Amino acid sequence: MNVGIIGSGTMGSGIAQVAATAGCKVKLYDSNKNALDKAKASLEKIMNRLIEKGRIDANEKARIQNNISYVDSLKALADANLTIEAIVENLDIKKNVFSELESYVADDCIIASNTSSLSIASIAASLQKPERCVGIHFFNPAPLMKLVEVIPAIQTSEAVLQKSIDTISDWKKVVAVAKDTPGFIVNRVARPFYGESLRIYEEGIADFATIDHSLKSLGGFRMGPFELMDFIGNDVNYTVTETVFTAFYYDPRYKPAFTQKRFSEAGYLGRKSGKGYYDYSEGATKPNPTEDKALAEQIFNRVLVMLINEAADALFLNVASAEDIDNAMTKGVNYPKGLLAWADEIGIDKCVATLDKLYDEYHEDRYRCSPLLRKMNRENKTFF
Repeated sequence: MNVGIIGSGTMGSGIAQVAATAGCKVKLYDSNKNALDKAKASLEKIMNRLIEKGRIDANEKARIQNNISYVDSLKALADANLTIEAIVENLDIKKNVFSELESYVADDCIIASNTSSLSIASIAASLQKPERCVGIHFFNPAPLMKLVEVIPAIQTSEAVLQKSIDTISDWKKVVAVAKDTPGFIVNRVARPFYGESLRIYEEGIADFATIDHSLKSLGGFRMGPFELMDFIGNDVNYTVTETVFTAFYYDPRYKPAFTQKRFSEAGYLGRKSGKGYYDYSEGATKPNPTEDKALAEQIFNRVLVMLINEAADALFLNVASAEDIDNAMTKGVNYPKGLLAWADEIGIDKCVATLDKLYDEYHEDRYRCSPLLRKMNRENKTFF
C-alpha cells in the first residue's frame, strides 16, 4: 500500500514510522524542507535507540527507513492509496489542504484526518467525494500508543470505513470506532481528569501535589492530572478543553478552568517552558503532598465518578461501544482500568450516590448523573 502523510511534525513522523514498519511505501510531505530534514534526523535517532535496546537490527532499520521518502510537493502523493493529514488543528487550513490534495490523488484514495477534536463531517465537506473522508486519530507517540480512533463522518462510505479499520488493524493497532462528536472518545471522556482536578484545586480542597498523589496512589494512574497537563502543555490541553466546551454548546460539564487559562497566558506551559504547575528548572524540588488518607479518598472518588459518568454518557449517546470506550481509555491514555469496568467493580449504586451527593451540594448541571447510570442502578445491571 502507498501511504501519504501530510505534516512532518512529531505526530506525522510517528504515523509514517508506523506505516513504514508495517511494510507500506510512505511519502512524508511537508512544505517546509527544514522540517523534513528534522523529521529524517529524528527517525535516524529513533532507529538507533531501537537497535541499542535490541528491538530491531540494522537490516530492519534499513527496511523501515527505505520505506519512507520525504517530499515537499503535495502533488507527489498522487499515487497514494491512503493519505493521513497531521497538521495544525485549524479547520480552514485542513479544508484547503484536502481540497488541493483531492485534485492529485485517484478517486479511490482514502483521505483521512488525524484531528483530535474537529468535525470530520466539516472536513469531508471540502471534498468533491466526501464519502472517501474518515477520521484516523493516533495518539502521541504514535509508534508506542496502541490505540487508534477511527471516526466515520455521516458522509463516509461503509467501504471506506471498513478499509480504514482493516488497514489500521494490519498496522498492529487497536481500533476503536467513534461517532463524529466533539473529542470523539478519549478527548471527551478524559475531560474530568483535568477539569474536576482543577475544580478541586480552585475550591482550596488540595494543592497540585496532593491531587496528583491521590490519583496515583489510590487509582494507579501513571501520572497525576497536573503532571500530565505539564507534560502535554497547558496551552495544548486548554485549547482542547475550550474546543470541546464550545462544540458541546457550552455544556457545563466541559467548562474550562481559569487556573489553566491563567497559567497558559503567563507562559507556564509545563515541561516545555520550564515551569507549569511544577517547577522544572535545574535544582528545583517537587513539593510534597499532604498525607491525609481521608482527603486522598475524597479527591480520588470525586474525580473517578466524574470520569465514569462521562464514559457512561458516551455509551448512552452511542458515541462508541462499551468495549471500545474502555479500550480507548486503557490503550489511548494508559488508564489503569477501563472506566465502565471500574464502575462495575466499585458498584454503580455508589457511583450514582456520589454524583447525586455532588449535585445536591452544588446544584450545577456539571454533576448531573447520566441517565444510563441511573437506569442501570435501578435495574441492578452492570456494563460487562
